[in-house]
Amino acid sequence: MKTSRTLVAAAMAAACLFTLPAAQAQWVVIDPSNLAQNLMTAANTLEQINNQVKQLQNEAQSLMNQARNLATLPFNVVSRLRSNLDTTRQLIAQAQGLAYDVQHMDQQFSQLYPSQYAAATSGSQMLQDARQRWQNTLGGLQTAMRMQAQVSENVSQDEGVLADLVGQSQSATGALQAMQATNQLLALQAKQAIQTQQLQLTQGRATALELARQTAAAERGREVTRRFLGSGTAYTPQTVDFYGH
Repeated sequence: MKTSRTLVAAAMAAACLFTLPAAQAQWVVIDPSNLAQNLMTAANTLEQINNQVKQLQNEAQSLMNQARNLATLPFNVVSRLRSNLDTTRQLIAQAQGLAYDVQHMDQQFSQLYPSQYAAATSGSQMLQDARQRWQNTLGGLQTAMRMQAQVSENVSQDEGVLADLVGQSQSATGALQAMQATNQLLALQAKQAIQTQQLQLTQGRATALELARQTAAAERGREVTRRFLGSGTAYTPQTVDFYGH
């Protein structure tokens, strides 16, 4: 606008100059109104060009902002989280004793933890089953303790992952990077929830094995007592005459 006003003032000055009486015949006659109109047109054209330049600058800035918003986060912790979960899954897979799948567990449980022993079951078989139940309980406790140790190690690693993710989130240059950092924070939270479930699973299994062992031991003791007492007529004491009287 300032440039336009300057050009208009110059045009008016030129118009006043050329309206003075001609002193000599060789002077060139210029139409003042036409000159002023040309100057106004030039000023408007310059102003339009300036507006277009500003518009292009704004569009370029907008494209740069979009590029920052679409930039991906050069940081990924998913592989580290999966590695931790794979370690805890391997501990469960290595567990000794009763199987973790339902079909095989039912078969082993009905054999080792019977609600009642059959009359044909030998004493040596009951003793062998009792020892196997003790080993199952011991294995369940060992698995639970190994899981606790592994989770303790994972917690210290999770602290480092959390610090890295918070740093990445705070230094994110665009919306996409911030969203990706948030998604990885949610993945860390989900991993910790799964890990907690695995820990509760092994601890609950160890407790259940011990309770089942105690129940089976009580049934074995009842059966041993029953066999010792027998099922015939109880002994009735009688007087014995050693001298035939």
